[in-house]
This record gives sequence, C-alpha cells and structure tokens, in this order.
Amino acid sequence: MMRNKFTLVLLGAAVGAAAATIGTQTRLIPGMSATAAVSDTYRNLNLFGDVFEKIRTDYVEKPDESKLVEAAINGMLSSLDPHSSYMDAKSFRDMQVQTRGEFGGLGIEVTQEDGVVKVVTPIDDTPASKAGIMANDLIVAIDGESVQGLTLNQAVDKMRGPVNSPVKLTVLRGAAKESKDFTLTRATITIRSVRNQIEGDDVGYIRITQFNEQTFDGVKTAINKFTSEIPADKFKGYILDLRNNPGGLLDQSIQVSNAFLERGEIVSTRGRNAEETQRYNARPGDLSKGKPIVVLINGGSASASEIVAGALQDHKRATILGTRSFGKGSVQTIIPLGQQNGALRLTTARYYTPSGRSIQAKGIDPDVQVLQDIPDELKGKDESKGEAALKGHLKNGEEEKGGSQAYVPPDRTKDKQIAAALDLLRGNKKASNTTEPAAKPN
Repeated sequence: MMRNKFTLVLLGAAVGAAAATIGTQTRLIPGMSATAAVSDTYRNLNLFGDVFEKIRTDYVEKPDESKLVEAAINGMLSSLDPHSSYMDAKSFRDMQVQTRGEFGGLGIEVTQEDGVVKVVTPIDDTPASKAGIMANDLIVAIDGESVQGLTLNQAVDKMRGPVNSPVKLTVLRGAAKESKDFTLTRATITIRSVRNQIEGDDVGYIRITQFNEQTFDGVKTAINKFTSEIPADKFKGYILDLRNNPGGLLDQSIQVSNAFLERGEIVSTRGRNAEETQRYNARPGDLSKGKPIVVLINGGSASASEIVAGALQDHKRATILGTRSFGKGSVQTIIPLGQQNGALRLTTARYYTPSGRSIQAKGIDPDVQVLQDIPDELKGKDESKGEAALKGHLKNGEEEKGGSQAYVPPDRTKDKQIAAALDLLRGNKKASNTTEPAAKPN
C-alpha cells in the first residue's frame, strides 16, 4: 500500500500530494517553427510583466505584490477546469492533514460555482451534518461577509478556525434560493471513512464516506469481521455503500476495488501524451471470497467512488444499484512549489474504467435504478446536477448527462435503496416491485 504522502494522486474532494518536476514544454502547431512558438510564449510573458509593472507603480494605492501574483496564478488555473487551483503554503499543509483523515473545521465537502461556495456533501457526524447543512446548499456568506471574490481555498480557510469557536454560514437552498442562517461550532473533524454493520444476520454492510489513507484498512477490517461473525453457509454477501462519497485518493480506490477482485484491470489513467498512460491491475486474492456484492451509488458519488463502481460493474463482479453517479472522470495531481510557496492542484489525466469508458460528465448508470421517496419539503432540492453542470468542465463528446437524485433518508427504515439491495442479496422477488431497470452503460 502506498503511504508516502508525496506519491499520492487524488480523485475528488480529499487530497494528497504527488512529487513532480515543473518544467517548460512547448507544443508545436503543424507548420509552426520552434522559434515562432517560443517567440509567442515570451511575447505573452512580456505582456504579463508589463501589466504587472503598471499595476505595481501606477495603481491608486500600493498593492500587495505577492497577492497580485497569487491572483494571477489563480486566474490561470481557474480558466482550465473546476478542479485545478492554487494552494498557498497554509492550504497545502491543511490539505496534507486532511488526507490523513483528521483536520479542524466544520465537516463540509465543497466546490465553487458562479462565485459562491457549493456544498458537495456534509461529512457524516460532523457539525455541518448535525446542523442540517445539505448537499447543493450555496454558501453565500461566512460570518456575515460575502464569499464573492474569494477563491475556494480562501473561503475554506474562513470556515476553519480554533476548535469550539463559532461560525455563521448563510446559505441559499433550492430553486427558490431560500436564505437560511446556520451557526455551527468548529470541531476537530476525525473522519472515520469506513463504517460497517451486519444486516440481520446474513449481510455485511460497508459504508465508505471518502477515500483517505485509512480507507482500505477500514474495508479490510470490516471484511475480516464479517467473515468471522457470519457463518459461511448463511453469508449472503456485501452491500458497499458509496452514496454521496465525493472521492479521494487514487491508490485507496484501487486497493478497495482489489479487495473484491481476483484479477483484471481496475482503472487506467491517460494524460495528454500516450506515454503517460498508466494501468492498474488487481492482484490475486479476492478478500471477499467471491461473495455477491451490491454497490450503492447516487448523484453524490464522485471520482474515486466511480472508479470502484466502474471496475466492479465492468468485471460483472457486483450489481450497481441506485441512481446515476456524479461524473467526475479526471485526475488531479498535487505539485509542491517549495516550502514557502504552496502547491498546484492540477488536472493531469482522465481515468477510464476497465472496458475503456470515460465517465467524465456522464457518470455511471446503475444496473438497477431505485429512487428514494423525497419528503415534500425537499422535492426539487435533492438532485445533484453533476459534473456536466460545472462551468468549464472537461468535455466528453455529445452525450453528456446531467445529475440525478442524491437524497439518502436519515431514517434507514425508509431507505429504499438499502432495502432493495438486501432483497437482491437474499433472492427476495419483492426487489422487482421496488426497482426498475436503468439504461445500460455506454
């Protein structure tokens, strides 16, 4: 298992750092000489230098030059795609803490959309989830100050602070943009990324909230627990719950997939150049001993979650049940820029399932679609619009797909997706009355 934090590649909201060398690469357009390409590059750099110098010397007030440079870097990266960004030294340190599964804050996975902070999902058992923050809430103010003009990292930094200190979030919710204020108390967020329990006396349930450095060990512990506590002749199989899991570390998604596979490709990543393609294969030794698996996904299942679901679906190792996933099919690499300069979070590749599918802006369609019953007050507010709705997302042909239902009932007795998964594993024909076939994957 990869443990060195400088050899981790990330997929989704959780982050890790990857060693890289920063260099200059010139790509030539056919018919263009190398001299002309270099000349154009230097001309543009000179233009940047001229503008910077004019601002530095002629702006009405003396600007902070380091902030000017940081703003320019942020502008470059935000023009690429929604997932590339610059982290200053503090944000980089915070990110490294987060990948270890413990950090200070509120417990919200967020992205940025149209100048405001959008909640991807609240993390289970944190101040955010307990206060009632919901996926797709738009955070427009923190402690009464608008988030307009802030980068995502700056907004996140404002939400973090000393443990036990209060912070007020103003959010807009639903199509009507109803304004709500929430006062939360910051806490030490220890992310227990894997939870498990035995359903009845014959099914092992594993819930993965995100993919951090603890995830595979948590899954392995759960499998060992079920194997020792459920008699082999009664053990019907596993439910792997990846709903509203925003993703995380690539190596952890590979190892979790490998826990349920005996052989074959798990995922490939493909960068700009053919020689950058990497393929990751399962090692012999299916820890689950071939027991049936139902994987639960929904509109909040993104990136590393989609790698696991896609691998098990393509190998016909599991039945995928729920609603279409988020559709984040890109890989981000963290490139350190020196001790004092933070790091780049740069999109460096797309990933593909074993059959060669790119799920970017499309998502994974479940084998069996099961919709939840939505409370009247949440109707129209529960759907994730997915990667395809993010401004500047990487395109993926003409068949991009929007979001899907992302609601999970807090009362497990009302969770139709878990009920359907149990019916399937136990061979209960009632499942056909509560589910409907979904479109097959492209």
